Amino acid sequence: MGLFDAVLGTENQTQTVLNSAEAFAVIVLLATASDGYLSVEQGNYITFALSQMKLFKGYPHEMLNRLFDQILGILQGDGFNALFDAAKYSLSQDLRESAFAVATDLILAGGVAAEEEKSFLNDLYQALGVSSEIAVQIVEVMLIKNRG
Repeated sequence: MGLFDAVLGTENQTQTVLNSAEAFAVIVLLATASDGYLSVEQGNYITFALSQMKLFKGYPHEMLNRLFDQILGILQGDGFNALFDAAKYSLSQDLRESAFAVATDLILAGGVAAEEEKSFLNDLYQALGVSSEIAVQIVEVMLIKNRG
């Protein structure tokens, strides 16, 4: 069942099963909004970043925008933890490091990460089962990438 089916056809969203692309988008969106704020600019940057990935090649910008609207609707209705858990359990193993890398990149793109964002990244790598060595490498590379 996909995110749209879950929104339209399920009473209990906490049982939602997402496809890999939806789960990836949820994680990236939650990471970007982990400081309690999601600007239009951040939303546009997420759309651009995802549209560059093979996973989202079949998703036109309008479809990504609708997907984000659906994700935000579930977030408002069921809360952060339910949505995060659905994404975590639905994300395939081969995409977990990539999701952590993109989330880290988007958080660090603004320059300074807020404490909530740092805490989210710490929880995220553990929840996704990314090794601490790989997580540290990803953070180091993204800090270098976002210096200039």
